[in-house]
Amino acid sequence: MNFNNRIDRRNKNCSKWDMMENLYGISSQDGLAMWTADSDYPTAPCVREAVQEAVDHGVFGYGWQDAAYLNAIQWWMKARHGWDVDTDWILSSQGLGHGIAMALDVWTEKGDAVAIFTPVYHEFANKINKSGRTVTECPMVLDGNRYVLDLEDAKKRLTGREKMLIWCSPQNPSGRVWTADELRAVAAFARDNGMLLISDEIHHDLVYAGETFVPMHVASPETADNTVYVTAASKTFNIAGLRTGNMIIPDDTLRAQMRNRINALDYQPNTMGIRMVTAAYTPKGAEWADAQMVHLTEMRDLLHDGLSQIPGVKSMPLQATYLAWVDFSGTGMTHEEIKTRFRDGAKIAASDGPTFGTGGETFMRINFATQRHIVEEAVRRLQDAFSDLQ
Repeated sequence: MNFNNRIDRRNKNCSKWDMMENLYGISSQDGLAMWTADSDYPTAPCVREAVQEAVDHGVFGYGWQDAAYLNAIQWWMKARHGWDVDTDWILSSQGLGHGIAMALDVWTEKGDAVAIFTPVYHEFANKINKSGRTVTECPMVLDGNRYVLDLEDAKKRLTGREKMLIWCSPQNPSGRVWTADELRAVAAFARDNGMLLISDEIHHDLVYAGETFVPMHVASPETADNTVYVTAASKTFNIAGLRTGNMIIPDDTLRAQMRNRINALDYQPNTMGIRMVTAAYTPKGAEWADAQMVHLTEMRDLLHDGLSQIPGVKSMPLQATYLAWVDFSGTGMTHEEIKTRFRDGAKIAASDGPTFGTGGETFMRINFATQRHIVEEAVRRLQDAFSDLQ
């Protein structure tokens, strides 16, 4: 399996590359797109074969969340993560982000507050704000090379209006893999403070050797009546454009509430997305996912080692994800100065740290799920852009 074949994604209706100039002022002709979290290489052969079979069949009528799809999810969660999921618990969404938006719609009201631990995936705050809810930030503590939780401080920051806590595991952007004890503490924190817990576990397959992802439900089954788990195959298999995700809801009451809202909106899953997930969550898909992690480990280390040569720049050691979280505070520069060097010097579009909330002010998030030649070029450009610090 070769993840380094050169593939041009420009002018293919690809937001990562084709929207780069509008959003970052960097032309796709000479810039590098390392911002949005999708990968630049094709998905697994078994997934592509399933799509080709559907194309050859030629009929694209209505479908449904069939048994093969549900059983595939059940198998994957058990085989890969030791999580026993009842197929009755699974509801489909138009991707994980849509699942979070639906959770806000169903279980909160306008004016409610929603807690998040920052820095965290910027779409949490975006979705909270767009829905007319307010964000309560609970900053994590950077302890050496990893983030830790300060639940006593978080408790002090709650206003009493919080109805929901949106949690990220593994953590985006830091790549932190949480321990079972930490997960139990978060689940108890949500329950004890009257907040429904939404656990975003989309990066659960992108975990490096020596680390073990623990699903929230495995760590804290006793809080399942207060938790909704949202997952998707989209990050693992780069099929986010098919807009297919899972809301896994063990509690009968919560699941009925979400199903009623889905029915009221007349939402049905994307039939091609159903086919792709069913094909991905198989032993062949697992073999490809393991090979991808070998490639991502090499790209992670290549980027980390290259950035570490720039004085004042510190790339956080990653336990999971393909998103480097890089601290530029040691350069003494403002974030605007850092952004300017990325844009005008390196011509690299990367995600701005401040958009991830409190704690991200001096960081940039860099996506390295791409070919080796792009990561090598990115390292060279960034070393040149900050060469006056040498």
